[in-house]
Amino acid sequence: MAKKRIATVWLCGCSGCHMSFLDLDDRLIDLAAMADVVASPIVDVKDFPKCDIGLVEGGVANEENLEVLLKLRAASDTLVSLGDCAGFGCVPMLRNQFSNQDVLDRAYIDVESTAFGAVPTIEVPQLLPKVKPIHEHVKVDAWIPGCPPSADRIWKAVGALLRGEVADGDTLEYD
Repeated sequence: MAKKRIATVWLCGCSGCHMSFLDLDDRLIDLAAMADVVASPIVDVKDFPKCDIGLVEGGVANEENLEVLLKLRAASDTLVSLGDCAGFGCVPMLRNQFSNQDVLDRAYIDVESTAFGAVPTIEVPQLLPKVKPIHEHVKVDAWIPGCPPSADRIWKAVGALLRGEVADGDTLEYD
């Protein structure tokens, strides 16, 4: 039987979900026996190969996030929102109460540490009007909740996906 293919991305979030994924520790060896990880944030893939499972962490905050999400959705048979920011928007959505200009000024000009003096015009993706969870942009097939989800929850959920034990639209709630 051919191995399944998994791609992971992290959009606007803290990376905690991917840290939990790495906390699988020796179970990563078991995962490697079942699946190939064909894309991850570690290698900053911009174009995704065809994959069975796409795992997405974080909300959608800027044009680059949206572009990456759309590419992964197109490449993935099953798209899974990983964690609460992907499912609800959570902490990244706190910026929604401010204008984009206020957010950029605070990040680059009105800072207590090193001030840039101006908002960069290159290499900073254009902010979307509001941060939104991924399901407001694309169809999500399943969700692994938590902030971040524990390594145990991720292992049980991804294992169920790899074994074909998940129905379309399931919340992958494993404790």
